[in-house]
Amino acid sequence: MRFTRELLDASVDALAEVLTFAYPADAMLSHYFREHPKLGRRDRAVIAETVYAVLRRLRLLAHVSRSDSPRILALSAWISLLGANLREVSAFTRRGEDEQLARIKQEVHLPQPFEVECDLPDWVIEGLRRRFDDAALLDLARGLNRSAPLDLRVNLARTTREDVIARLHAEEIGASATPYSPAGVRIVGNPAINLHPLFSQGLVEVQDEGSQILCYLVAPRRGEMVVDFCAGAGGKTLAMGMLMRSSGRLYAFDVSDKRLAQIKPRLARSGLSNVHPQRIQNERDPRLSRLAGKIDRVLVDAPCTGLGTLRRNPDLKWRRKPEDVEELRAKQAAILAGAARLVKPGGRLVYATCSLLEEENREVVDAFLAASGDFALKPVREALAAERIALDMGDVLELWPHRHATDGFFAAVLERSPKTS
Repeated sequence: MRFTRELLDASVDALAEVLTFAYPADAMLSHYFREHPKLGRRDRAVIAETVYAVLRRLRLLAHVSRSDSPRILALSAWISLLGANLREVSAFTRRGEDEQLARIKQEVHLPQPFEVECDLPDWVIEGLRRRFDDAALLDLARGLNRSAPLDLRVNLARTTREDVIARLHAEEIGASATPYSPAGVRIVGNPAINLHPLFSQGLVEVQDEGSQILCYLVAPRRGEMVVDFCAGAGGKTLAMGMLMRSSGRLYAFDVSDKRLAQIKPRLARSGLSNVHPQRIQNERDPRLSRLAGKIDRVLVDAPCTGLGTLRRNPDLKWRRKPEDVEELRAKQAAILAGAARLVKPGGRLVYATCSLLEEENREVVDAFLAASGDFALKPVREALAAERIALDMGDVLELWPHRHATDGFFAAVLERSPKTS
């Protein structure tokens, strides 16, 4: 990275906007770059890396700098996290900042209070302490505070993982098979995959390995009727369509037209012909009644706090509040109950989140099972074994960044009892 006065000024301006937490960080950065079109690709990369470094280690940087100034936070990130040395930044520091930065550079590597080492809000730490002792929690927090690798999902309906890796290697792009997903490829570095022919030809999609595994838990088969109940931009929809080899019927439901619109270009690249995006008002939309009891498999990737995605979205830990959890729990329970109505006897329902909190995960599933007499929990270890995925799990899926190098995910496989005579 290169460090200049102009890049510092731009990084500080962008960071000041992002730290209002009015909108997601990626959206605010995109807006900032649109407002400053003269910034080159490398300049934008430095600014983005500065902003995300501060977001990941905001608690640490604020603690050692004793400041919430975007300028001091950006400079602190440069000299303590991003490789700048004090001499090169001294060319554009202000009076007193050299001494302050020298102290920060020294103190940042000293032992810090536990909460500062974790760099998570207190309420998140308390929630995770229900599952982890301090040593394990610190390991998890460090995993969440690292940047995520770039994972791809190979469109196995049109090519092979081996061919994709060979093409990437031929262009000197480091790539290897992911350890768990049969369709996953992990990239070294951060090349512009969206400009690569593999992407434009629909042979790969960007998708975290953990997200891919959720689709294998649904295990959609050729000719079935399948629903992605909270489809969003359609990443899991496309993965399931691939597993169905473009046969049967795959509904992509979501309450947002904007999110569903993002499926269309991805769908065109993929070559799939069995996907049917449709906006619904909510989980009780009258149009869903025609599908009640007819669907073979339903995926509910429920809206959640998203704390499992902090490697990619570190601003979430500062934007989310404890009261969000209760609001989301009610929404998750309602969506799960609504989606369950679609499942036919003997069918499968997968409830998933990218949250780390029990309140959004196992507690939602347990409450649903207690209220529903015709669904039972299928141990995830059996579902994974049926898909030949070598993951050591128990009754539910729990993926952790520090253990599995994926985003944090939870999933439970629920099967409806078959009709009895």
